Amino acid sequence: MTKERFKTRVAAYLILKKDNQILLHLRNNTGFADGYYSLVAGHLDGNETAIQAIIREAKEEANIILHPNDLKVVHVMHRTKEIEYIDFFIECTKWSGNIKNIEL
Repeated sequence: MTKERFKTRVAAYLILKKDNQILLHLRNNTGFADGYYSLVAGHLDGNETAIQAIIREAKEEANIILHPNDLKVVHVMHRTKEIEYIDFFIECTKWSGNIKNIEL
């Protein structure tokens, strides 16, 4: 009998900064924490890096384009309470497009 390997969940969070402010958006129609404010964030879809995931999520959730060279991983967190996660927090101060909450 082959034992199945443990699989952890991985998420990326965008710390989008401008003039000492950080973007938060209102979660809606996601099925998780709707009605609360959050950083732009999401799970890795598989076969993508945390940087690739946050670029995708920024487009899907906030309608902005990020360039990999403008992104910096500033924190990594391992959570083990309830559901185990590895979280990547990625900072960015430069983007293109007009910010719009697409999750409304």
